Amino acid sequence: MKKITIVQEDNFDKARKKIREELKKDPSKKIIFSSDNDELNRKILEKEKINLLLINLNKRKDKQKQRDSGFNQVLAKIAKKNKITIGINLDEIIEAKTLKQKSEILARIKQNIKICNKNKIKMKFIATNPKNNRNLHDLKSLGLVLGMHTSIAKYL
Repeated sequence: MKKITIVQEDNFDKARKKIREELKKDPSKKIIFSSDNDELNRKILEKEKINLLLINLNKRKDKQKQRDSGFNQVLAKIAKKNKITIGINLDEIIEAKTLKQKSEILARIKQNIKICNKNKIKMKFIATNPKNNRNLHDLKSLGLVLGMHTSIAKYL
């Protein structure tokens, strides 16, 4: 079984300390980082050794003419350079309360997929809640429907 640790912090120093402690215990451990703060996500991408950046889309507010998906070309270039996978939070999709909320989350995911396709960055669906786990075939189908390239979908 893979050793995975999810680090969720809103402070850079605390996040850095947790990540380094986990890697000190076991260097082969996979580190997933998640935060609602875009600047913190960028700092962690640039400076820390993580395997996956999990972007939360639930609490974001869209602008009038632009979606706020928490991911952009700058972050994509950093993620590609550091070989970091981008995570899609499956719990947010499944647990969305209204249809409008679910459609907004899916639209933001679609935007992130477009950016990842352009930069050839791997993506992965992550379910932190065990009851929201889905089989691999369903996840690949969802990824392809949302616009994921087949070369990226095979790594889900």
